[in-house]
Amino acid sequence: MHARDVFRILFFTALTAVLGLFPPLDVPLIDVPITAQTLGVMLSGLVLGSWRAALAQMVFVALVMAGAPLLAGGRGGMGILTGPTGGFLIGWIPAAFVTGLLAEAGRPGWLRFILATITGGIGVVYLIGVPWAAMVTTLSPWQVLTGSMAFLPGDLIKAVTAAAIAVTLRDRGRSTAISFRR
Repeated sequence: MHARDVFRILFFTALTAVLGLFPPLDVPLIDVPITAQTLGVMLSGLVLGSWRAALAQMVFVALVMAGAPLLAGGRGGMGILTGPTGGFLIGWIPAAFVTGLLAEAGRPGWLRFILATITGGIGVVYLIGVPWAAMVTTLSPWQVLTGSMAFLPGDLIKAVTAAAIAVTLRDRGRSTAISFRR
């Protein structure tokens, strides 16, 4: 791994943390807040590619588990895992990987990037977060999924925003996942 890779990984770890400064919106039914941080997860996949994005999110999750108050609302610590937010947070690692993997495959562009962020950044996060939240609460998976629909409009906006930023970076000659194939 090159120094440039380490810098980029740490930059996206920091970006995900900075996006936590936006105040969270609470979703009453499932006690999982809506945050801007999934934008960082999606964008890391599109810009860094699969494994670098996963590493960026692993570092972020490790910092949160170590107690750093990097989640929206200044939350952090191992207790996050025992609550309904834990699965969504853990899901950021494979979500970044899948987003990057899909962005790396084939010809880059708006449609590919939007599909990558929807599949990886939304689908994978929900696939892990919903069952986890159901497991640690008294809610059924269906109730958690229904409650999670409150996230969907914002998540779609974040998916389009991440794709727009990645396409803009690509068009201006900046690095995106497609330039990192090795």
